[in-house]
Amino acid sequence: MTHYFLRPFTLADYPAAYALWERTPGIGLSRADEAPAIARYLARNPGLSFVIYDEHGALVGTVLCGHDGRRGYLHHLAVEPTHQGRGLGRLLVERSLEALAAADIDKCHLFVYVGNARGQAFWSHIGWTRRHDLVVFSRYTPGREPPAGRTHDARRLPHETDAPQT
Repeated sequence: MTHYFLRPFTLADYPAAYALWERTPGIGLSRADEAPAIARYLARNPGLSFVIYDEHGALVGTVLCGHDGRRGYLHHLAVEPTHQGRGLGRLLVERSLEALAAADIDKCHLFVYVGNARGQAFWSHIGWTRRHDLVVFSRYTPGREPPAGRTHDARRLPHETDAPQT
């Protein structure tokens, strides 16, 4: 039986976390995921993001969590495929939600790509409700637009299919 160790995410975890995010289908990466931006995020939201390591010292799970003073947000929940199905994703989410509740935050949101059916199934399975009354709009701040010819700032496209979503 593998033993796991959960603790708050620190910048020292970043290289292994980023490598996991790059390997995880459904996670889009951008400049907002570079080390300086993650350092700012962690400093602004202390004790809300978590990592899990296995008994051999390998990072096997991550979640970024923060809030704006009203609502919480989860980003980049990822678990190594060989460690999935053991409740690690649920544990990371529950720990982040507990930390948000301790910060007096009542509700948490997250974003899932339309084509990420597996991600949507996971979130539904652990009790999250899909919203049908909201549409997300995004805009770059001045001078932060992606290079010409790119429609977004992702380093790789999300794992989507052309099949319509139900």
